[in-house]
Amino acid sequence: MLLEKSNADPNELDCYDRTLLWWAASCGHEGVVKVLLERGDVDSNERGGDGQTPLWWAAKNGHEGVVRILLGRDNADPNEPDDYGRTLLWWAANYGREGVVKVLLERGDVDPNKLDDEGRTPLWQAVFNGREGVVRILLGQDNADPNEPDSRNRTLLWWAANYGREEVVKILLERDDVDPDKPDSEGRTPLWWAAFHGHTGVVKMLLGQDGVNPDRPDKYGQTPLWRALRNGHVGVVALLEPLISA
Repeated sequence: MLLEKSNADPNELDCYDRTLLWWAASCGHEGVVKVLLERGDVDSNERGGDGQTPLWWAAKNGHEGVVRILLGRDNADPNEPDDYGRTLLWWAANYGREGVVKVLLERGDVDPNKLDDEGRTPLWQAVFNGREGVVRILLGQDNADPNEPDSRNRTLLWWAANYGREEVVKILLERDDVDPDKPDSEGRTPLWWAAFHGHTGVVKMLLGQDGVNPDRPDKYGQTPLWRALRNGHVGVVALLEPLISA
């Protein structure tokens, strides 16, 4: 009714440079999105003050229906990055929006390995934030490389172990192509960092893997047991000490 008024402007911006379509998409109002897009004078790619489009916010907030609608527009680019090189898939992975991740990957023209400006892929973000469901989906892609290190030789398993993401560690260790003992640039393995932070559950999982050396020192000569003792992680010490003594 309001749009039928002669002076109604569907592209009018609020104080944050956000349009009606931006708000409808951000809040997941599919019906309103359709009504607005039926008009010929609504720009579906209008960027808000944060430099992100309605499609961006629909993806970030997990509104699958709105994402499908907006991706159906001729001028929709699912790989377009924001001001920091982060794509729709990056944001969906970051927030654990499994449905949106699936919608994007169904297209076939979405690059699951596109790096942001800091060299982080959507899979990296999912691992970092412990988004197990998204990790499984992205690892199922043909070109997913779970061992690819960053600039400091830190792998996905390294990050998962360092932050105590037990479910993600379990997912990664289920694969045959993940090296459970790969050190970073300072010679510190996933086990070393799990011991350092006292992640007992992660330490248990890693110790159950073939090829993991429980007494492997870093380049400064500090072993996982030494770090666990130094940091007072009694549970980790109890797991490591018998192995070293043996």
